[in-house]
Amino acid sequence: MLAGGAIIVVVAVAVVFVLLKVTGGKPAPQNASRNAGTATSRLAAQLTSIPAATFDQVGKGTASGHPKPITPAAAHTLGGKPEMVYMGGEFCPYCAAERWAMITALSRFGTFTGLVTTKSGTVDGAGNSEPYPGTNTWTFAHSAYTSTYLAFTPVELYTNIPDPSTGGYTSLQKPTADQQALISKYDAPPYVPSTSQGAIPFVDYGGKYLSVGASYDPGVLQGLSWAQITAGLRNPSSPVAKGVLGAANFMTAALCELTGNQPATACTPAVRSLQSQL
Repeated sequence: MLAGGAIIVVVAVAVVFVLLKVTGGKPAPQNASRNAGTATSRLAAQLTSIPAATFDQVGKGTASGHPKPITPAAAHTLGGKPEMVYMGGEFCPYCAAERWAMITALSRFGTFTGLVTTKSGTVDGAGNSEPYPGTNTWTFAHSAYTSTYLAFTPVELYTNIPDPSTGGYTSLQKPTADQQALISKYDAPPYVPSTSQGAIPFVDYGGKYLSVGASYDPGVLQGLSWAQITAGLRNPSSPVAKGVLGAANFMTAALCELTGNQPATACTPAVRSLQSQL
């Protein structure tokens, strides 16, 4: 069972972990665009190059959740490296918030390509309003990640386009049998409360740590453009930096446990000091 701390609020639309779908209804208009181009590339470059000193100044910030140990651990790797597995959906506002932190944390260990911007959902296929609607974020759907230290495998289960046949959202990427086995086992009691069973975002850190739900308040991103969020991350006293980078520091602490505290540029003394709180 997960040690210490409570899993925080997760996506309001229940995602059943076996069927990975939602129920029927009518669609509503939605901005489902993914944006790429020079401006997006510049933002991605800024997002993935936050100075280590800024992370260290933020510390744990206002993070309200962090990866919890899996007991007993069941370490898994990909290509001989510890594998971090993410499952989420483009419609999900909590996934939208978590991606900002995941991208900044993972960029300390490797390099992303193919990141493009998107928004969380506003109204699902049943006409239900989403919390934190239209949160500006990124999608992992067409991205790639390379690292000497670890592997990252993202699965975006759904788009942010309402699906009238299910009342939820259009399917995007299908998990493999192994990925389905992970979410079926660990996104359920006793690893998470029954009220959070099957919820996203779901993140497995090499079979040693687990997180479900957003790690900070997605409300700090509301009404902000991608450029405003990215700029806020470089100001350690801003609410955005305290939320996003505080969560990223806990993620980094867990990843450093997997990599033997390498590289030193990521696994700073400030980050390692958070490992005892995982």
